Amino acid sequence: MNFAAQNPPHGPILEVPQPPEEFCKDGGKFYRCYDALADELDEDMVKGLKEQLDGMLIFAGLFAGVNSAFLALTLPLLSADPADDTNALLAQNNAILLQFLSGRNDTIPAQAALPSAGFSPARDILTINALFSLSLAFAIISSFLAVIGRQWLVYYRKRGGGGTDRQRWEQLKRFLGAERWRLEPILDDVLPSILQMGLIIFCASLTLYLRHLNPSISIIVGSSIARISSDNFLGCPDKDSRAKHDIDDNTFTTDNNTDLNYSESRLETPRTRFSRLSHLFRWVPSLIARLRDVALYISIVVTQSKSLLTGLLRKLRDQVKALPQKLHDLVKLLLHALRHGREQETVNALQVIALQRTICISDEPLTLMNAFANIVAINDYDSLAQLCSVELVQQRMQQIVSDPLWGLEQFRGYGINLRETELDIGRLACSAFAHAFSSPNRD
Repeated sequence: MNFAAQNPPHGPILEVPQPPEEFCKDGGKFYRCYDALADELDEDMVKGLKEQLDGMLIFAGLFAGVNSAFLALTLPLLSADPADDTNALLAQNNAILLQFLSGRNDTIPAQAALPSAGFSPARDILTINALFSLSLAFAIISSFLAVIGRQWLVYYRKRGGGGTDRQRWEQLKRFLGAERWRLEPILDDVLPSILQMGLIIFCASLTLYLRHLNPSISIIVGSSIARISSDNFLGCPDKDSRAKHDIDDNTFTTDNNTDLNYSESRLETPRTRFSRLSHLFRWVPSLIARLRDVALYISIVVTQSKSLLTGLLRKLRDQVKALPQKLHDLVKLLLHALRHGREQETVNALQVIALQRTICISDEPLTLMNAFANIVAINDYDSLAQLCSVELVQQRMQQIVSDPLWGLEQFRGYGINLRETELDIGRLACSAFAHAFSSPNRD
């Protein structure tokens, strides 16, 4: 069969490869395609995580500073104010001095105890400080984990010594370690969740602190937070109502201007005064409708504030419940790794993993064809069983076998015989599919 497709001098090169005699001994064609794919995937992952972690570090630093400022205000409320004891002692000394100056010998009863002796912090102050401290702890923990994640990203893209093959397998081992420890989901999901939990706790503690100072201010701030958070749930006022109000306003303004013209021309007749009063009464329903809309808006904000606070508390409770299980799984995985260790992957196993990664992710026809050509060259049944153990590999191979023209539309118009190339790719894909899924069953 013809494995070469003729191309014009300036068109893309498409060559259906011949299956090599040995696995991954095709002159480096598959390795070049895999290296380009792996570098692109690793670069995209590292760039996305780096930007997210940098933003988290900036926000966590600002958030921790604001939280610390509020803690500096609320922590002194847990202890007695020394000024109260000072004032009590000064009052007692003033009484003694006044008695001495007046020449009286009355006995001044000594104060039994200072105000600090019977001090007890308010119950809401304990709750407020606990919530502020917990929120600050979440911010610090997320910052610490974000710094560790940034260090891991630097190590992940660090090139080691040795040749190209050693660097390739070393990078693939790092990728497998990251997948095994679920570092990308942790950096992408767990860290933002921790920071969001801290922000939710901070909002709740801020509302309680303002309620301790002034309930009216807490209602205003809580309503504002609820309004911003529930902006997607609150719609704008009714368009028909707004249009009606605008019409009424325009009518009232126009009539007022007309009345002013009448006033200027001194045509103050009873009919004119009656018309002015009628226009005024026509504007009253519009004012009542606006006041009704304002009252409805305030009631909606209060209702949404309650529902939002309930939802935030429910979300916080769910995350707190799920956190011990996640920590338990992480500790269990760490202890298992410390006790039993892990066998290092062989070069043959790494080659099969590279094939799996290429078939599952790549959309380039040339890269997939080089992968299929190397599958045909695999003679180790264990390697074939490892290759077929991933369900996504089976699905992608079935997809390409059923539609060999998939991905070749980009080469249309460059003098390539797509029909002949389709037949060549179909033969190669069917050979790889049959070799992969029938050979492991021979034993």
